[in-house]
Amino acid sequence: MDIKQLNKSELQIMKYLWILKKGFMKDIVEQFPEPRPAYTTTSTMLKRMCDKQYIGFKRLGRDKEYYAILKKNDYFSTQVNGMITHFFNDSKSQFASFFTKNTDLSMSELEELQQLLQDKINQKKKQ
Repeated sequence: MDIKQLNKSELQIMKYLWILKKGFMKDIVEQFPEPRPAYTTTSTMLKRMCDKQYIGFKRLGRDKEYYAILKKNDYFSTQVNGMITHFFNDSKSQFASFFTKNTDLSMSELEELQQLLQDKINQKKKQ
């Protein structure tokens, strides 16, 4: 599946479906803050997203129960890797350097990152 960047509305619907796992249109609309989008607008978005194969549905009587086809981890991995390719000369270390220098990480977040890196180093050494 070719994963394209979702527009803002599509991403919002995907976020709600990733949380809900599955839901009817009313369940999705209820996730939005006020003022909620019209059912017709949401219906159009859901149809488009089904056509793009980001989501699917199971028909239950007259209703459709929607679910995500596009996995959250797959989408965000693709987006991050695209950003690394386009903005950081395909260098993951340049991205990591930018991220750590330009975000206000707390000491506990830095220690967590350090532990994640150490775990990955240990994992690579075992290969």
